[in-house]
Amino acid sequence: MTSLALTQKTQGQAATDGAGVKLTRLLGTPDWPDADPFLMLDRFATDEPQDYLAGFPPHPHRGFETVTYLIEGRMRHADNQGNEGVIESGGAQWMTAGAGIVHSEMPEQTQGRLHGYQLWLNLPAKDKHQPADYRDLKPIDLTEWTDAQQRRFRLVAGELLDGEQRYQGPIQRAATDVLFADITLPAHQAWSFLDQPERTTLLIMIEGDLTAPFALSTGEVGQIKGNGEIQAGEQGARFLLIGGQPLNEPVARRGPFVMNTQEELEQAFADYREGRF
Repeated sequence: MTSLALTQKTQGQAATDGAGVKLTRLLGTPDWPDADPFLMLDRFATDEPQDYLAGFPPHPHRGFETVTYLIEGRMRHADNQGNEGVIESGGAQWMTAGAGIVHSEMPEQTQGRLHGYQLWLNLPAKDKHQPADYRDLKPIDLTEWTDAQQRRFRLVAGELLDGEQRYQGPIQRAATDVLFADITLPAHQAWSFLDQPERTTLLIMIEGDLTAPFALSTGEVGQIKGNGEIQAGEQGARFLLIGGQPLNEPVARRGPFVMNTQEELEQAFADYREGRF
């Protein structure tokens, strides 16, 4: 018998960010401020260049990590640490702001569809002042497999058990034990999901729908608890499975900075103004 349950779901809220990029904020809204250790989750999905061309010009961050995953399109990252890379369809970028970074994320296209997700992942207090870091993940760098039931898996971070086989993604994070996977189920196909009860787990529907033991459809995100089978509907289902260990630490956040106290936030703004990133 399944113990898997949907505890919350949303279609998110329309928002703009950067220099006017239109997106949907799935997590980090007044209705759903965060889901420890996850701070924010955005989806951008548009065929209209005017919705994305302005991009995200140089801006600072401190105290957390960003994970950007592209379904379609091209985006260029550049930062004041000398890192630069282009993320393409099926690729990802993992940026650790740590003690401070100034970066830009700009579309590397002037037409066509741009579709992807950006997740903000908190850092524990002991890691918020580590040196900034960046990793560019090409599609070939991800752990990818298709099983006998034609279920397709792409693993960016963490570990995933499929049957008796355990797979490991290219990114590992001990503190949050984060899982970031892109999973596609054929029509009416089921997949057994096993999780630890203390973890935070999100399902983000890219396309299609899930029909059992709860309903989730394209564009929706849900938080789930427990273990059991999920089953795709007649159009199949593609979704992101994101999980992490809560940090259970105080969160002080404002704009591009996420710290543990208000004093640390004020220091972050002062350090940025005075050029210490």
